Amino acid sequence: MLKIKIEKIEETNPIDLPERLGFGRIFTDRMFSQKFNRKAGWHDQVISDQKNFELPPSCTVFHNGQMVFDGTKAYKARDGKINLFRTKENIRRFNLSAQRMGMPEVDPDLHFEAIKQLIDLEKKWVPNAAGSALYIRPVMIATEPTLEVRSSNQYLHYIILSPVAPYFDSGFDPISVLVADKFVRSTPGGTGEAKTPGNYAGSIAATETALKKGYHQVLWLDAVHREFIDEVGAMNIAFVERGEHIITPELNGAILHGITRDSIKTLAPKLGLGFLERKISINEVIKKIRTKEITEIFGMGTGAVVAPIGKLLYKDQEIEINNGKSGKVAKTIYDGLTAIQYGIENDPFNWIHTI
Repeated sequence: MLKIKIEKIEETNPIDLPERLGFGRIFTDRMFSQKFNRKAGWHDQVISDQKNFELPPSCTVFHNGQMVFDGTKAYKARDGKINLFRTKENIRRFNLSAQRMGMPEVDPDLHFEAIKQLIDLEKKWVPNAAGSALYIRPVMIATEPTLEVRSSNQYLHYIILSPVAPYFDSGFDPISVLVADKFVRSTPGGTGEAKTPGNYAGSIAATETALKKGYHQVLWLDAVHREFIDEVGAMNIAFVERGEHIITPELNGAILHGITRDSIKTLAPKLGLGFLERKISINEVIKKIRTKEITEIFGMGTGAVVAPIGKLLYKDQEIEINNGKSGKVAKTIYDGLTAIQYGIENDPFNWIHTI
């Protein structure tokens, strides 16, 4: 494995984190970076101070959007050690996104080593507050100066860190979601299952509409029929039937392969809950909410972990779920998953890597 150069920097001292961290607003002192070109491959691996990039205005990423990213977290355990949660799965997904966008893969072992060394150097930034963590954001951008629409010959891979609170500042209080019936996010065969900025940029107009109407997120329907559930803007989605069966849309090429989603799929049976992946339509969801067959809805993702959903707005019709309150299943899943992440309970799945 290539050796990562570590540069000396002037560190922030003392680190005085605010009581309200927010999400992705504060950044640590250091970053990892490496460069790529077709002749040399990946090179110049270094952990340095976090600094601005200087890129030409003709840089490929600005014109054809060749860029991917991912996100995982480091958690402060009860014993003071730092836990990484399923980081290798995020690295695998990062490379799958790169493949889909015609970009070079990163050596998974080097990527993991870079994260471990970076976290070890920045461990003082891992917050202690309940529900908080150090968010890890790996990114790859195309850097060749050209306007041609093709795969770049040069790339930059970097990793930055941010101490964060849960994604939604309302904590575990239910969020509200607008169901998009005019816009679509992705389609099978597109880039929906890749972590690439274009997917998120295309969702912003609908998200702004939702926010103006007092809703937190957008629930996306399939692009072909505008009927079947895909996912929420910042996370996958799950529906609870009769308080014991979790149903989530099956992966169809338009839905992100969520690591939290996969973790809940594995954890649910251990908690006495069923877990089923299948197509589910918005009409079925509304009908089953009204007949009380669907007792809860929640989102699941790295940022929020589990986010209860208290109401939906579909075609100007508002539908409340579980009287607008958080449900027992969502709380059970959240408690079970975070207990593993923070080292409160033993990890029976070998998901944790301790630094």
